[in-house]
Amino acid sequence: MLNNEAVLNALSHVMDPELHQDLVSLGMIKDLKIDGDQVSFTIELTTPSCPLKSRIENDARQAVLTMTEAKEVQINMSARVRAQKPVAVGENHFKHVIAVGSGKGGVGKSTVSVNLALALAQDGARVGLLDADIYGPNIPRMLGIDRLPDNETGGKLPLAEIYGMKVMSIGFLVQNGQPLIWRGPMLHSAIQQFITDFDWGDLDYFVVDLPPGTGDVQLSLSQTLPLTGAVIVSTPQQVAIDDAARALAMFEKLEIPVLGIVENMSYLNMPDGSKLSVFGTGGGERLAFRTGTPFLGSIPLDPEIGQGGDTGSPVVIAAQGRPSAEALLAIARKVAAEASIRTHQHQSQG
Repeated sequence: MLNNEAVLNALSHVMDPELHQDLVSLGMIKDLKIDGDQVSFTIELTTPSCPLKSRIENDARQAVLTMTEAKEVQINMSARVRAQKPVAVGENHFKHVIAVGSGKGGVGKSTVSVNLALALAQDGARVGLLDADIYGPNIPRMLGIDRLPDNETGGKLPLAEIYGMKVMSIGFLVQNGQPLIWRGPMLHSAIQQFITDFDWGDLDYFVVDLPPGTGDVQLSLSQTLPLTGAVIVSTPQQVAIDDAARALAMFEKLEIPVLGIVENMSYLNMPDGSKLSVFGTGGGERLAFRTGTPFLGSIPLDPEIGQGGDTGSPVVIAAQGRPSAEALLAIARKVAAEASIRTHQHQSQG
């Protein structure tokens, strides 16, 4: 007999491949309806950037068709980002705070930050991007914006918005090319003000682009906000890997989980279809294996990435379908998946 109990029993055999628990136990099945031999329901995922969305939908449909008397199954896929413990800073609320760091400069950390945040926003999440690289704020140029909007309400300060994403950078507040010669306390105060004084609202993901290294900003951020985790960016070069390992050790000392390692500029796609390893091979993967850290993926060396950063046209927006854009999109979805996994583990243990 086709009824709610039979459908839920079938769906209880469908596992979320990353959370390793069935959809019913996870509370993902919503709005279950039966009309004759037709079944409809919603699967509410833990992130709109779920990399296995299609697999989960197909598994659920096949389970109902094969284990019940249903002849037709209609599934609506939705998402509600869940957090270990939402971070509240005044009227601002962040479900996940994700820091993007590197051991050294020049490895493409800001490029990854921008495209990671944009990819999450394009998937439907509410995203904010904070450029915390006070000494070298590159985010405004990379997004093609140079100022904040006027504060017409007199309340919290408004943020720049582009592609459905909120953005803040010290670059909006100083003249182009002006150096900031600040000591630690001023850096700490600036980071706090960026988080508390501006109208971020309710965000699913708050992505923070850190300066390179292991200095004051990293410490200030860890003291100001509980972080879901950090993403470490490196190139395959051994000197970059050495510095990435130091960054990883820093996050461990600060008790900040590392969501994974990204290897940028991994190879250059050649016209004959081969791959030229300009900066070495596999350094990021080896570091991930050695430290037991997830490897989030490799990004090819692509002139479109550099050109897009210079002209304010990030590759995940302006060059969709290119291997570099697809790699960045896949990495963003893995980051979202890692955040969901850690939330689920925390809730299961609590």
